[in-house]
Amino acid sequence: MKANVRAKVSHRLAHLVFLILPACLGGFLLLAASSKTSGVSDAGKRDLDATGSAIEPAAVDSTIAATLNQISVKQIRHTIESLVGFKNRSTLSSMDKDLPPGTGVTAAADWIEKRLVEYSTDCGGCMEVKRDTFTEPPQTGPRARITQPTTITNVYAVLRGKDPEQAKRIILVTGHYDSRNSDNFNTHDPAPGANDDASGVAVSLECARVLSRLKLPATLIFAAVAGEEQGLYGSAHLAQLAKSEDWDIEGVLNNDIVGGNTTPGDSLQDKFAVRVFSESLPANATPEEIRRLVLLGYESDSPSRELARAIVDVGNTYDAVGAGGKVAKATEGFHPVLEFRRDRFLRGGDHSSFNQEGFAAVRFTEWREDFNHQHQNVRTENSVEYGDLLKFVDFDYVARVARLNAATMAVLASAPPPPEKVRVVTRNLDDNTTLHWADGPGAPSGTSYQIVWRETAAPDWQRFKASEPSQRGSDGVYEVTLPVSKDNVIFGVRAVDAAGHRSVAVVPMPER
Repeated sequence: MKANVRAKVSHRLAHLVFLILPACLGGFLLLAASSKTSGVSDAGKRDLDATGSAIEPAAVDSTIAATLNQISVKQIRHTIESLVGFKNRSTLSSMDKDLPPGTGVTAAADWIEKRLVEYSTDCGGCMEVKRDTFTEPPQTGPRARITQPTTITNVYAVLRGKDPEQAKRIILVTGHYDSRNSDNFNTHDPAPGANDDASGVAVSLECARVLSRLKLPATLIFAAVAGEEQGLYGSAHLAQLAKSEDWDIEGVLNNDIVGGNTTPGDSLQDKFAVRVFSESLPANATPEEIRRLVLLGYESDSPSRELARAIVDVGNTYDAVGAGGKVAKATEGFHPVLEFRRDRFLRGGDHSSFNQEGFAAVRFTEWREDFNHQHQNVRTENSVEYGDLLKFVDFDYVARVARLNAATMAVLASAPPPPEKVRVVTRNLDDNTTLHWADGPGAPSGTSYQIVWRETAAPDWQRFKASEPSQRGSDGVYEVTLPVSKDNVIFGVRAVDAAGHRSVAVVPMPER
C-alpha cells in the first residue's frame, strides 16, 4: 500500500508545485495578485463557493466492492496466456487454410466465445453470447492492409438489465483480440500480442465473469473485436450495428494496451495510474454544432469527456478495492488520469469507431508504453529484446484496470439514467444561474439530482449541490437557481439514486 501512496501523492505534489512555483518566483506582490484572480486560490470569497459543497467520493456499495474483490489475477493471467498460445492472431489469418490446428485469429474467436458461454452457464444462462461476423472488402492504395475479402468476427455477450424501464441503457466494455508483428501480412510467425491487446480482452472477459453475478438495472455488453490492427474494422462494424439497431449506449470503455509494461530499467512506469483518453469535440459534430460548442466554452465537455470524469469519480470511491475486499482512503490506491485528447500521437483505437457513430467512448492505456514490445517480430538485437511477450505483462496491474472498469460499469448501470433537456436560462444579464432539466427515460422513483460545477479552466468537477423535491414542477421540469455566475463556471447535472450511485453529468445548453 505504501507504493500506492507514493505513486498517487507524487502526482498530486507535482501538480501543486506546478501551481505554486510561478507565484513563488514572482514574489509576494505577484502572489497577492494571483490570489485575487486565480481560480485555484482560497483567498477571499468567490461566487464559486457561494453555495453547495466540495465534491466528495460517493459511498461504497458493499455489493460492488465484494464483486470487485472477485476479480482474479490468476484468471487474467490464464486469459492472456491462452490468447498468446494461438501464436499469431492476425485478422488476415482468418483466410488462411494452412495454419496449424489451434492457431490463428478464428481459433482465438472460438475460444473467447467458449469462455463467455461458460460464464453465462455459471449464472444460469444470464447472458446472450453472439458473433458479429462480416466480410471486409479489399482496401485500395499503396498502404492497404487488407488486400482481399477478409472475414472478421466480433464476439460479445449481453447481460440484460433487470429493470424493464432501464434495460435499454447500455454500458459496453471492449478490447481487441487480433495481434500483429512487424509485417502486417505475416500470419504465421509469432505475434503474441500479450499487451496489445490480450490485456484488454482479459479486462473485458473478467468483467463479464464477475459482473454476470449481479442483477443490475441497465444492460452490460462485454466485447472482443478483431480487425483493429488493419484499421479498426471490427469495432467500426460493431458501432455501426449499434447505431442501426438503436442501441442506447451511455458509455464505451475501450481497453487497449493495459498490461502495465514491465521492461527492466523503465523507472518512469507508474503501476498505480492508468490513462483515460477522451475526445474534446464530438467526432460526429457538424460544423454548426462545433461552432456553438466553442462559443459556449464546451470544448472540454463532450459526452466522452463527461464519461471520463465519471470514471474518475468512480475511481475515487473504489480505487483501493483489492485483496480482502477492503477499501482504503482515496489517496492510497490505483487511479485513472484524465488525458484530454482522443488518443496518443500517431495511433488510434476502437473507441474512435464508437465516437464516429456519436457514442460516448474512452480509451484506457497503461501509463508508459514500450514500443519495442508492440508490432515487432520476436527477436533480440544489440541486447534489446523485441516482441509483445508475456514476460512484459504485469498481471496485477491488469487486475487493477479490470477493477476500475468493472466498478465503472456497475456504478453507471446502477445509477438512474442521466437527466434530459438540461438547460441554462440565458434570458437576462445577471450573476445568478437558473437551470432546468427533466428525468431521463425510466428514472426510478426516488431519483434525485446533483448540480455540479467547476471553474472554466478546471479539469474536473469541484462543487455540487443536491436538488430538492420541491424544485420539480407539476410539468416534471426541475428548476434550480444558484448564486453562482454561469459566466465563471461550467455546470452539469447528474442523477443519483438512494444508494448514492451517480450517473454521467450532462452540461446545459442555453435556453431563452
